[in-house]
Amino acid sequence: MRDRVIVTGMVLMATPVGDYDKRLVILTKERGRITAFARGARRPNSLMLAPSNPFCFGEFELYEGRDSYSISRATIKDYFREIITEPQTAAYGFYFLEIANYYTRENADETLMLKLLYLSMKALLSDKFPNLLVRRIYEMKAMVINGEYPVMTGEEPYQEATIYALQFITITPVEKLFSFTVKEAVLEEMGRVLDDFMKKNIDRTFSSLQLLEL
Repeated sequence: MRDRVIVTGMVLMATPVGDYDKRLVILTKERGRITAFARGARRPNSLMLAPSNPFCFGEFELYEGRDSYSISRATIKDYFREIITEPQTAAYGFYFLEIANYYTRENADETLMLKLLYLSMKALLSDKFPNLLVRRIYEMKAMVINGEYPVMTGEEPYQEATIYALQFITITPVEKLFSFTVKEAVLEEMGRVLDDFMKKNIDRTFSSLQLLEL
C-alpha cells in the first residue's frame, strides 16, 4: 500500500501529460520541491481541474511512488487568479515561480522560500508596492536564503539609501520584508546591483524575465 502524505505548497509548473493528466512541480513546506501527477486533471469535470495550475497555494493530499507522487485531493487557499489577468503582473509572477524552481530541491527544508514566494505574490497584488520593487526584494531575499548574494559593506559606490535597502532585505525576516518603499533612483541602483550579480552567478536564462525586458 502506498504511503499517504499531506503537504502544504504552491504549484510552480504544470505540464500536460497524455490525454487527460498533468505533471505538476510543487514547492512544499514538508518535502521541498516535488513532482506530482494529477490524474484526469484536464477533464472538464475533474476536481483537480482548477488546483492543478501554477500559483495555486494550499494543501495537497498525495500518494508517494518510487520517483514521484500522485495527487488524490487538493484544498486550495489561494488561486492567485488576479495575477494572470494583467500581462506584466503575470510575467512577474511566472518569473518568481521560475526563481523558486531554480533554487529549491527535493527533500530540503524550503519553508523560507515557500513563505517568500507566497508573500511576494500577495505583494504583487497589493497597490502599496511597485511590481519592480517586489521583484528586487524577492530576488535579493531568494539569494540570501540560498547563501549567495551581494554583500553590502557600506563602502560601495551607491547611494546610502540603496545600500541600506539591500542590507535591510538581507537581515529582515521574510514576514516583515514588504514594509518599505524607495525612490526611483534607489530602485534603479538596486536593480543594477542585483542584475550584475545574477548575471555572474546564475547559469540560466529565465523565459518570463525576457518578457519583462521587452
